[in-house]
Amino acid sequence: MITQAQVQELDRKDPLNKYISEFVKNDPNLCYLDGNSLGRLPKQTIENINDFLTNEWGKELVNGWTHWIDEAQRVGDLVGEASLGAKSGQVLVTDTTSINFYRACKAAISARPGRKTIIIDEANFPTDRYILQGIAKELNLKLVTIQNDIRSDSGQYNGSDESITIAELEKYLTDDVALVTFSIIQYRSGALNDVKELTKLIHKNGSLVVWDASHAIGVVDLQFDRDDVDLAIGCTYKYGNSGPGAPAWIYVSQKLQNELSMPIQGWFAQKDQFIMGSEFEKAEGMRGFQIASPSILGLRCVKTSFEMIKAASLRTISEKAAIGTSLMIEMFDESLAPLGFELTTPRDSNRRGGHISIHHIDAEKIARGLRIDKNVIPDYRVPNCIRLAISPLTNSYEEIWQGFIRIADYVKSGNYQHLGEAKSSVT
Repeated sequence: MITQAQVQELDRKDPLNKYISEFVKNDPNLCYLDGNSLGRLPKQTIENINDFLTNEWGKELVNGWTHWIDEAQRVGDLVGEASLGAKSGQVLVTDTTSINFYRACKAAISARPGRKTIIIDEANFPTDRYILQGIAKELNLKLVTIQNDIRSDSGQYNGSDESITIAELEKYLTDDVALVTFSIIQYRSGALNDVKELTKLIHKNGSLVVWDASHAIGVVDLQFDRDDVDLAIGCTYKYGNSGPGAPAWIYVSQKLQNELSMPIQGWFAQKDQFIMGSEFEKAEGMRGFQIASPSILGLRCVKTSFEMIKAASLRTISEKAAIGTSLMIEMFDESLAPLGFELTTPRDSNRRGGHISIHHIDAEKIARGLRIDKNVIPDYRVPNCIRLAISPLTNSYEEIWQGFIRIADYVKSGNYQHLGEAKSSVT
């Protein structure tokens, strides 16, 4: 049985423990295990945003654009260095994940003319699937969807961890495939796909790959340059702690930047932007992939958080994520498996990220009741999955331990069975 003394000792030895006090925590008794949906607010962000409002926007007015104009690129370089294993000149922080995904996929498809097949998986995040369905319809392409979903035909958990294997992907690769797109971390199960080996296989087929790193950035030790990634997109508000709706990012490998053209040609991508020419002429480098004016407020939030990630080091962060999720699984085996839960996340720490997913027939009510009755915040995903995350900069091991004790106590009590229907559609 894991004891409080054991987790307190882990915290004493934790090199990241000093960062926990750098985040806003209004309720010291809250167990916040939902960092894979929205990270906590850094205290430094409040100071930096107030300073920006007062001393830049307030004082400089439009003159501020003389130094704001390239901020999406500068912050992109920071994000690339701190969390993506990407050298400068390959990342922009701008727009939303969905817009960047659409643009990256269309650019990749256009770069493989004559190929009419695109591949995604059923377990991928809904937005990615919906956007790719729309692109397939728009361009009259054949869309292949690999059936790895965690749901059976009856809608219940079927035992899958949703991973994409080399053997499975090989079944679908032909010389007609232009694009393959997967998530690095499966949003529901928490399984970590093998970026390096899958990318190598896709390249061997002559296809391009777009990776969605939304549930991986800031918690997995990503190495895009080393792994020969083509394009990638992701958000900054989960383990990136940059705030709800914070600007997303897009990575375009330097080797492809001259080859690719984006489907939305905005004036920020125009060579000699302020000449206001009548015809579009793409700017060199990553500036050629920017559409329009970025959110400077949002970029300052991203900058603050990723400076912290850089200082902490992604390798140290990912090591804590592995220890924390292993602690979760050990506590799951001790206290939750006997209560009817099933683990849907790989047990091998090399095959998962910062969250685990557990299945229970009453998961929706349990997840909702934990917020109401036990001051524990997880999140719920159909079918019957509760996601529990460690955000290595904001969670202590003791917070994880206490959260699991409360979950077990609550399920044993059966009090969740008395909850009525949910009043919010947000899970």
